[in-house]
Amino acid sequence: MIRISTIFIAICMVLVAASLGLVLHAVAGFSGTESAIVALTALTFLILYNAVSMRLRDRSDVGGQIADLSRGTADLARQVAEFGRRLAAVEGRVVSANSASSDRIQAVLGEINELGGLVKQLAISVASHEDLLASGAAAAPPAPSDRPHSEEQPAITPEQAPPTVRPAPVAAAKPAPSAVAAEAASPSRSQPQLLAAVKNAVEESRLDIYLQPMVTLPQRKVRFYEAVTRLRDDKDQILTADDFIATAEAGGLIGKIDHMVMLRCIQVLRRLMVRNKDVGVFCNVSAATLGNPANFAQCLDFLEANRALAPSFVLEFKQAAFRHLGPIEIENLAALSQRGYRFSIDHVTDLRIEPRDLADRGVRFIKVPAALLLDPKQSSTSDIHPSDLSDLLGRFGIDLIAEKIEGERAVVDLLDYDVRFGQGFLFAPPRPLRPEGASATGGATANKESGTPNGSSSTVPIAGPAAEPPMRATGNAALARRAAGPG
Repeated sequence: MIRISTIFIAICMVLVAASLGLVLHAVAGFSGTESAIVALTALTFLILYNAVSMRLRDRSDVGGQIADLSRGTADLARQVAEFGRRLAAVEGRVVSANSASSDRIQAVLGEINELGGLVKQLAISVASHEDLLASGAAAAPPAPSDRPHSEEQPAITPEQAPPTVRPAPVAAAKPAPSAVAAEAASPSRSQPQLLAAVKNAVEESRLDIYLQPMVTLPQRKVRFYEAVTRLRDDKDQILTADDFIATAEAGGLIGKIDHMVMLRCIQVLRRLMVRNKDVGVFCNVSAATLGNPANFAQCLDFLEANRALAPSFVLEFKQAAFRHLGPIEIENLAALSQRGYRFSIDHVTDLRIEPRDLADRGVRFIKVPAALLLDPKQSSTSDIHPSDLSDLLGRFGIDLIAEKIEGERAVVDLLDYDVRFGQGFLFAPPRPLRPEGASATGGATANKESGTPNGSSSTVPIAGPAAEPPMRATGNAALARRAAGPG
């Protein structure tokens, strides 16, 4: 249609120009050449006018099309933005649902493991009671032969009952706490016996978590808790970390212990964060776990499932172990750092510290004994004066924690060193959580025998100076009992 209209307009312009030339030749008396020139001039003007008018009309049409296209693009952008917002909301709900499902699965697995441990303890208790009953029956006097058949099994009176059947003397025979600690730390126990005791304690889940708070200075507000591990042997004797760590590493049990401790610490952290989102938990990890692919894979899967708690969950390593990490350990450490977990260095024996290297590996805390910081000899043996250490570490995002603080004088001196966090018996000693699912035959007695030095309650006061909520037990698989204050 456009081409036909253009041809028609061209024909009309030619006819108009020819008509004008004929009229001028016939009426005005112009010569043929002059009439032709005028006709060509008129045709040229008509062509120019038509071209300009068509160009203006096309420009108006193109401008309208561009405006329509702009409006359509703006509408499309709004729709894409709305779609992106809805997609982000759906993804958030899916991630939240997956995280909640993973948390519930981990909680159920923990409960199942604890129930299995309780069943084992119950079976052992029943077997011991059966042995007691059997020994009591063997010690009972035989019935007279002339007794009638209907009286062959008379009821046993309290005077005739064997004393070994009663469980009270068994509980009373347990040693005092000081004797327990002395015997547990006694070097008379051979290495195979200690390994067997540690193996049995791990298999029967006789692992206790002690919590010691770390406070801010000078406010003394609880900011973190350090989880300290203790094992109980078959006689409920307490084995400290120094007693069993080397044996567990030699016997290949440290990976399972670290995994159990991580599980307990994550559960404790979840309960602490119900009321206080700023609290954190330090969990000690052995370098042997980093170097064992199977053990580390198990721990990494668990930490991956609890990645949301990474900002509040700090993994702690010894200074000597951190300095001698191999390629595998460094790679595994980087995998944990990529998932948002932070690290701490403890058991510091000297102040030869490279903060840049530690920060690149994900270290955010360094725990130094107060005596080491305040030792005047350190200023000559280290590269930096101890009073400048906190400022140097802070430039690389590392916080200095002074540990083993036992006097107010040390606190005053540490404030001059600009130390932000402190830990030690001056603030609170490590106090045990009640073992998960502890029964009356074992767990309660163990906690009573591991009392604190100042005579306070054996259960840890989770609330602490920062008023965090006390922990409550949930059935036989609870992680901790409600905190009992001092006295």
